[in-house]
Amino acid sequence: MYLDLYKGLNLKPENLGSYDSPLLGFDGKTIIPKGLIKLPIQAGSEVVEVSFIVVDAYSPYTAILVRPWLHAMRVVSSTLHLKVKYPSEGQVGELIGSQAMARQCLVVTIRHQSKGETLAIPEKAL
Repeated sequence: MYLDLYKGLNLKPENLGSYDSPLLGFDGKTIIPKGLIKLPIQAGSEVVEVSFIVVDAYSPYTAILVRPWLHAMRVVSSTLHLKVKYPSEGQVGELIGSQAMARQCLVVTIRHQSKGETLAIPEKAL
């Protein structure tokens, strides 16, 4: 989770637990996390508690959900179709992304990388 979202949720520094493992940015630079926080994430009617590593780095995204959330939700994802499907109350729930928004995020990311700003992802996600 990026610091802008963390602050936007009115979460305080004292809400963070310790997290001492450095992360590797998209540009290969090391980023020291601010800490770790567990928050409930709702997708449709499903709610899953997710641990977020909070970083002070630029990103066009507000947070990145990775394997623990995907596994907890029993998600099947398609990056080609920008959607995920998951079992929900005896049916199939679906979250659909936006191709236009994905393109905008890519353009913003490339522009900021060319300015030397750091984008972060956990090393474990690689």
